[in-house]
Amino acid sequence: MEKYLEAFINSIVGTINWTWNSIIFDVPWYTNYFWGLIAISLVIWVLEIVFPWRKDQSIFRKDFWLDGFYMFFNFFIFSIAISGFYKILELLFTDFGISSKSLALIDPSGWPMWLQLVVFFIVLDFLQWFTHTLLHRFPLLWRFHKVHHSVKEMGFAAHLRYHWMENIFYKPLKTFGVMILGGFEPEQAYIVHFIAITIGHLNHSNIKITWGPLKYLINNPVMHLYHHAYDLPEGKYGVNFGISLSLWDYIFGTDHIPEDSGTIKLGFPTDETFPTSFKEQVFYGFRVKKE
Repeated sequence: MEKYLEAFINSIVGTINWTWNSIIFDVPWYTNYFWGLIAISLVIWVLEIVFPWRKDQSIFRKDFWLDGFYMFFNFFIFSIAISGFYKILELLFTDFGISSKSLALIDPSGWPMWLQLVVFFIVLDFLQWFTHTLLHRFPLLWRFHKVHHSVKEMGFAAHLRYHWMENIFYKPLKTFGVMILGGFEPEQAYIVHFIAITIGHLNHSNIKITWGPLKYLINNPVMHLYHHAYDLPEGKYGVNFGISLSLWDYIFGTDHIPEDSGTIKLGFPTDETFPTSFKEQVFYGFRVKKE
């Protein structure tokens, strides 16, 4: 028990120290997610202001500051809070003889770095796409995912407006993906993470981008806007589940882009009764209520 408690505390302290060192620029710049997130956000916000898709949308759109808070809460504050629990799970797996290589299907450690990064990106993105479909498919998971879909005006910061429980759902599958790759995460994995943050910000931004022929590969704001549509195609529990790649939606037939005006209604049925404050949204998913 003492081993677990010590690991729990050390993990949290270590995450706090790393976050603080990032704030004061005492980590390598290419791994500085704190200022990296701010830099990406500012660039895309400026693009929203200069090249707005929905021209009648305010620069400080509805819930701009709430989404900004979610962005830092989910990316840093919650990461600190949950880091200790992840470390305990890691130790439990080790004690039960389950290592990072237990499910290894391939060993990419000897591959060229560019290939390692591409495979790492594709595998993790597919698992995130799959998890995303589950968040829409099952009512229990959807109750938490509603926080993300309560956005009524899209902007870059809506990317990270989600209930902290989603981290609990995504993390195991991400870990599974790393285990498939032999427990190996490329040394330059920060490149993949920054690319994913940038694409996610763009997908939620007030900028009209389709990427031309690459739209069948890379997700885009036009496609993702329909993921947030209030009115879904009949019989569908969701469309356009892609995170960074749109490829999976075209492969599995969950793509849907009927037009590109950008003026559709966002949200979900009954969202008029959905709580609007951070505190109320955090507790919403835990309420026992028949959907």
